[in-house]
Amino acid sequence: MRPDPREEGRRWLQQAQQDIDDAQYNQAGGRYHLACFLAQQAGEKVLKGYLYAQGEERVWGHSVADLVRQAAEYDARFEALIGVGGGLDRHYIPTRYPNGLPGGIPAEAFDADDAEKALRQAQHIIGQVVEMIED
Repeated sequence: MRPDPREEGRRWLQQAQQDIDDAQYNQAGGRYHLACFLAQQAGEKVLKGYLYAQGEERVWGHSVADLVRQAAEYDARFEALIGVGGGLDRHYIPTRYPNGLPGGIPAEAFDADDAEKALRQAQHIIGQVVEMIED
C-alpha cells in the first residue's frame, strides 16, 4: 500500500528539521564541514518532502537546485530559490571527501562563515516549503 503523500511529506520535513538541528550542533562545536553538509541535506530532504506531498512516487537526485526546479513545476514561487539551492549544492561532495577538494581535507576547508551561510540557505528553503505547504 502506498503511503499517504501528505504524511510522507511530513516525515521528510521532520528529518530535514532534525538535520538543521544537527547542523547547528556541529556548527557550535566547530565542525563546520559537517554543518555545511547537514545544511545541504536539510535542503534536499525538505524539497523531497514537498515533492512527495504533491503525490510524486519517486524523487531522485541530490541537487537542491534541481529539486527546486522540480518543485517549481507545482508552484512557481520556488523559482526564486534556485540560486539558494545552488549554493547548498556546493556542500554535497567537498564537505565529505578529500578528493572533492584541490588539497587538504574537508575538516580544514570550511569555516564558521561557510557554516553560517549554509544554515541560512537551508533555513530559508525550509521556511519557504513550510509556508507553501500551509497555503
